[in-house]
Amino acid sequence: MDNTQKVTVELKNGKFRLREGLKSDDLNPKALILYSAAQCAGLTIMGMLRKDNIIPKRLEITIEGVLNTPTLMAESRYRSFNITYRVECKSLADQNSVSYAVREAQDNQCGVVAMLKMIAPVAHEISIVSSESVSV
Repeated sequence: MDNTQKVTVELKNGKFRLREGLKSDDLNPKALILYSAAQCAGLTIMGMLRKDNIIPKRLEITIEGVLNTPTLMAESRYRSFNITYRVECKSLADQNSVSYAVREAQDNQCGVVAMLKMIAPVAHEISIVSSESVSV
C-alpha cells in the first residue's frame, strides 16, 4: 500500500494559499517539502506572467509524493512525485503565455522542483482552459 502525501495551493488575492483552510503549521515535515515546491512553482509562474500583465482567473497546483513506507515515519523518503497544474485563463490569447510560464517553471526555473527531481522521478500534468466565450 502506497503512503501518499498531497498538498494543493490556490492563487487567492495574489498569494498562494493551502486549500481547505489549512495553514503551513498543520503540515508534517514531509508535506512541507511539497508545499515549498508548490509555492516556488506558483511564484515562478506568476513572476513570468506579470511581465506580460497576465493574471489567471484561477491557478491551482497539486503536488503528490509517494513515500517508501506504509505509514508516515521519520525515516520515510519520497520515491516519486506528481505535480498537477490547473489554470483558468481570462482569454484564449493568454493561454500561450500561461503554457510557456508553467513549462518553464516545471522544467527550468523553479529551484525547489529541480531539487525534487534530484530526490525521485517527477511526473507532471498541465491543464489550461479559457473562460472566454467563443462567438460563432
